[in-house]
Amino acid sequence: MSKYYVNKNAQSNGDHEVHTLGCSFLPNPENRIYLGDFSSCRPAVTEARKHFKQSNGCYYCSNECHTS
Repeated sequence: MSKYYVNKNAQSNGDHEVHTLGCSFLPNPENRIYLGDFSSCRPAVTEARKHFKQSNGCYYCSNECHTS
């Protein structure tokens, strides 16, 4: 299980990236929302979409959920 977070700040394409704790691209605490502990990025991205419709996995730490 990993702890997942979503970035409150959108990327230039509008995506809010989902990161695991320990990712070198994890945003500062004030710029992220804790999503929970998950065994993969898929349920974390689903949870992130409750906050931001356009959510996507981080290329580096959640690559299997990175789609754009």
